Amino acid sequence: MGIIPRSTGDSWHCLGFSRILAIGSVLSNHEVMALMERRELGATGLWVTPLCIGCAALGNMPETFTYGVPEEQALETLRRAFASPINFLDTAASYGDGESERRIGLVLRELEGLPPGYVLSTKADRDLKTGDFSGDQMKRSVERSLRLLGLDSIQLLFLHDPEHTTFEEAMGKDGPVEALLELKQQGLIQHLGVAGGPIDLMIRYIETGLFEAVITHNRYTLLNRTAEPLLEAAAARGIAVINAAPYGSGILAKGPGAYARYAYQDAPSEIIARAREIEAICQRYGVPLAACALQFSVRDPRIISTVVGISRPERIEETIALLGHPIPDELWDEIAPLADYHTDPEAGRWG
Repeated sequence: MGIIPRSTGDSWHCLGFSRILAIGSVLSNHEVMALMERRELGATGLWVTPLCIGCAALGNMPETFTYGVPEEQALETLRRAFASPINFLDTAASYGDGESERRIGLVLRELEGLPPGYVLSTKADRDLKTGDFSGDQMKRSVERSLRLLGLDSIQLLFLHDPEHTTFEEAMGKDGPVEALLELKQQGLIQHLGVAGGPIDLMIRYIETGLFEAVITHNRYTLLNRTAEPLLEAAAARGIAVINAAPYGSGILAKGPGAYARYAYQDAPSEIIARAREIEAICQRYGVPLAACALQFSVRDPRIISTVVGISRPERIEETIALLGHPIPDELWDEIAPLADYHTDPEAGRWG
């Protein structure tokens, strides 16, 4: 994994990120730069920070996250993001059925385009109303994304949630993968990845050799490590792994007492019990649960970047501070036995 440091001349030094308050300490410019060293995103030629700002909640999705995000709050968050030391943002056509992309596009137009050095990824989706996952639908999804974002091409685009069709249909003639490869040949997509849930299915896709990156979510956290075989398979092939939802959609950030949900649904009692055990261990060491959950993902050398959902401007500084919080090695040893390596967290989500 290649690493390039962020330049000391980057604009974020002048925009309120010169010092970031941590819990019980202060991070200096040098410390922030060290935390935000860019990593090579597989074979794409893109360089990204170990943190990626997830923009799902910015699409105003209360049915998924149990809270809404007003437009002006989302725009302020995005303005802050594009002035921050985190150079990687991720969204999808399905987030708010285009609303996340629309809001990002508004800010990109204010900035007269994507700022130099920043990377924006999005995802092509099925029709959320009809379930259409055809090649033609992929083309419509990408065309809408380009229009909403105000871009001529997409740096990194993912085939999103292919578990909603079959592998054979996705890979078949006139299917979604063929359509996305065609758009890549046309220059509308620069790099192609796959993002989804079931680990065995994700491995099948990366084994085709057609994808340069893979996103897994909710399956490599303090509570659930079922993505382990995917991380190994991707590393063996030089495919970049991006790990999303290190907080399990919130339980490992707010704590099981405040937010008893995992993978966007009510958490079963056994997950809540294990989360409480992990929280207690963190408290004993004086480590915030969220810092432990975030660093668990970022410290794994197989993971190039970790996607963290951000819904308020101040969350950007807070997240960087969590990444810089010291954690003793003994803590990692204690929490390791509390992870589930076998149960898909979304096994019953879609009925």
